[in-house]
Amino acid sequence: MLNRFLPSLALPALALSVLALSACNEAPTSKPEAPAPIVQGKQLRFSAGHPQLALLTLTAAAPAQSIAIDLPAKLVWNEERTQRIYPAFAGRVMAIKADVGQSVQPGTLLAQLASPEFGQAQSETAKAEIDTRLTQKALQRQRELFEAGIVARKDLEQTEAEAARAQADLERAQARTNLYGSTHGAMQQLALSATIGGVVVERNLNPGQEVRPDQSGPGVPALFVVTDPSSLWLQIDARESEIGTVRPGASFELTLSALPGQRFTGRVITASDFIDPLTRTIKIRAVVANPQRLLKAEMLATAHFERSFKGGVVVPAQSVLLSGTRHSVFVQNRPGEFEPRTVELAFEGSREVVIASGLQAGELVVSENALLLARQFSRAQEEARAPEKTPAESPPAAAASQHTDSKATQK
Repeated sequence: MLNRFLPSLALPALALSVLALSACNEAPTSKPEAPAPIVQGKQLRFSAGHPQLALLTLTAAAPAQSIAIDLPAKLVWNEERTQRIYPAFAGRVMAIKADVGQSVQPGTLLAQLASPEFGQAQSETAKAEIDTRLTQKALQRQRELFEAGIVARKDLEQTEAEAARAQADLERAQARTNLYGSTHGAMQQLALSATIGGVVVERNLNPGQEVRPDQSGPGVPALFVVTDPSSLWLQIDARESEIGTVRPGASFELTLSALPGQRFTGRVITASDFIDPLTRTIKIRAVVANPQRLLKAEMLATAHFERSFKGGVVVPAQSVLLSGTRHSVFVQNRPGEFEPRTVELAFEGSREVVIASGLQAGELVVSENALLLARQFSRAQEEARAPEKTPAESPPAAAASQHTDSKATQK
């Protein structure tokens, strides 16, 4: 008896299992997609709460009173306070008296060279001294003889000319040897000395090294470089539109990534009269005070200038879109409604742009994801221009099949 009732008891349990499995296999209800934005006239309209609105950042256009201009720059030695020492005569390095980082004063001995060429110049100076003394004695005798009426005036004038030539040769020879630290004798010792006070920042010679005068010029390192690091030059690359801002005498602030949080002041001293054909920039030279010697040559920096404007409005640079030769921005007229507007630029910087016309102060422009909005606007315009789809007509074969079925039903 019990076995006959088992199948009937199992049926309800089986039905419950099937219902549970079907409930588990049901797909979760998906959220309805937001309607696509539409174009009405020249405006792109989004529905309220559209998820794309959260991606758009709005910025109010502000009156353009002054704008910050950031220009790349590089620190170099101040050449007005720098001495680059090259050998004036061929010779061999005998002793090095100074090294990198050493402070020196005018006249400090840096290195000693043994130079036969310099010894020859010293010998010429000694010969010129002897010739000068000899001609002076001859001139004294000729004057005495002329006063006694023994020699003619012509002989006296010739002796005076010879004495003058000998004196000129002596002065030239002495000037050459005195320039390199020698006064008397032919010791063949050439001294390399500093002529300015500062710090030795480069040394490019070793003991026993042979040096020559032709080993100098552009691209050839100097034997010693002495400079005053309390003042540095700054090389700035400026665009054509920034000529009026970086004129000589303009002041600026300097920041470096190597020295965060610190600012230095500088002043423009010269600007080139030509544009670099490769970079299309103007070379600007400025001077920066460095009393604490925190700045180092060859450091990369950013020069911050302030440029004043009498009109126009300022918006972020990423708000402006370029299509061909026209610039445009997206303006929000009402929440969720955006309008592309053509504008004219008065200045284009890396972070901010000054708009001369086409936009008023206080209007809201899209400052982030403006390119995304432009693509959405173009897509909505294409969809609005597309013709409406009409229902497709039934194919001939299908129509014939329907006609045959109707006859069979009538029969």
